[in-house]
Amino acid sequence: MEDAVVVRDLVVDRGRRRVLQGISCAVPRGAVTGLLGPSGSGKTTLMRALVGVQTVRSGTVTVLGRPAGAPELRRRVGYLTQASSIYADLTVRENARYFAALHGRGHAEADRAVADVGLADAAGQLVGTLSGGQRSRASLACALVGDPELVVLDEPTVGQDPVLRADLWARFHEMAAAGTTLLVSSHVMDEAARCDRLLLIREGRLIADDTPDAVRAATGVNDLEEAFLRLIRASEAGQRHAGREAS
Repeated sequence: MEDAVVVRDLVVDRGRRRVLQGISCAVPRGAVTGLLGPSGSGKTTLMRALVGVQTVRSGTVTVLGRPAGAPELRRRVGYLTQASSIYADLTVRENARYFAALHGRGHAEADRAVADVGLADAAGQLVGTLSGGQRSRASLACALVGDPELVVLDEPTVGQDPVLRADLWARFHEMAAAGTTLLVSSHVMDEAARCDRLLLIREGRLIADDTPDAVRAATGVNDLEEAFLRLIRASEAGQRHAGREAS
């Protein structure tokens, strides 16, 4: 089966700064792929390119067999941004039911999405009264209510307590087991071990594209954070060597 997402030689500039520097990668279907890297590394820009809302300089992005941003993908792709994308003057339940209606879904599906993100007890609260972590989960419920084939989640666990983080990751894997493809970004390296596959990005370059076990084996360490540090040092050394040869 073909990959859900295929990126080839993607270059993105913002002003005079090159944010993505020729990235090529793939996101396998029916798995949880982690997009990890420090803040400012280009994770959000790559995700925006996948959902078709980012202007690119060159390269291609294919999503579910179609060019990223194609109109027919709107009902097939769910996207959770870091900023809240729901209505503060509606309750959690009302938001979920509104987005469900846009996808032709009923109240039962909306209420189930709210429960799945741990907000059943807060379903009647106005979104404007929620904590930051609760608001993020309410946005997540609205992103999932249409049962998309591909879900792109930009740091969905930020601000969540450890128990809720574990519950959300369990839900992500349940979705993947049912056939949904998930791309989940994080700057918290301990979440890498929860993923089926990893994309490590730094300063707009892809440093690794492999399974957690393969990353550990390639670097000779069990700790993924230390493994990433070794990959980053090796990449930087390779860039310095290339630069000396070019000069």
